[in-house]
Amino acid sequence: MQLPCLHIPPPKTPPPPLYLKFRTSHRENLRYLKAIGIIHPNTNPRNLPSPQTADYLISTVNFLKSKGIHDTDFPRLTFLCPQLFSSNFSTSEIEPVFDFLTTDLNATARESRGLIVHCPYILFSDVEYCLKPTVEYLKGLGVEKLNEPSKQKAFLLNTRVDKLKAKIKFLRSIGLRYEEAAMVCARMPAIFGYNVEDNLRPKYEFLVGEMERSLEELKEFPQYFGFSLHKRIEPRHWHLKHRNVRIKLNRMLLGGDDRFYSKWK
Repeated sequence: MQLPCLHIPPPKTPPPPLYLKFRTSHRENLRYLKAIGIIHPNTNPRNLPSPQTADYLISTVNFLKSKGIHDTDFPRLTFLCPQLFSSNFSTSEIEPVFDFLTTDLNATARESRGLIVHCPYILFSDVEYCLKPTVEYLKGLGVEKLNEPSKQKAFLLNTRVDKLKAKIKFLRSIGLRYEEAAMVCARMPAIFGYNVEDNLRPKYEFLVGEMERSLEELKEFPQYFGFSLHKRIEPRHWHLKHRNVRIKLNRMLLGGDDRFYSKWK
């Protein structure tokens, strides 16, 4: 009697060892870290981070992305603040800064991202001893929109109070009252980024000495300090003086060269 044929399924392929899956995940992590600029694409394989370090870097990346940072921002962050992506860095070190931006500055995620990308060093500023005193001082002067995601506001937030006070001291030394000095700074916050001796004082001395202008004109147009002394202020002043023309500072300095020199031939 012929026995029926029994169908014996072929043996199942055993699952790959766990370490293969781990290695694949590690390769994916390295590929991603290279893509966003944290690891240089030409790094020698022997110098690539270990699986544990790569996982740690990924956790840092995920934390920053949860705060609004984009993949395209990481090359700049890596270049300016490489300590963010070191094995001994903890995101707990910078979390208070994000809390400060949200709570004290009322910044949205988009605004916080803009401020940080413009000036990543903010992340390593002490909230209680640096950021809060700076914001309080600037608000006291009347400076507004400190959460604006601009380069100027980012670097302003990261400026220590003593440096801010140095600009007020200079303005008072040339004859402005404190309230007037504060008004100048509120109308032109960029003044905090200028060096007193190399920038502000030479412009002031040229204004009152060579141009024979008054403090009242400076109070009316504090943006004067924002123009280049050698490229804009001096050439236009001499051009007008040779033609016996005297106009207000804003009319002299605003507008492009073509328009200015065609108007005052």
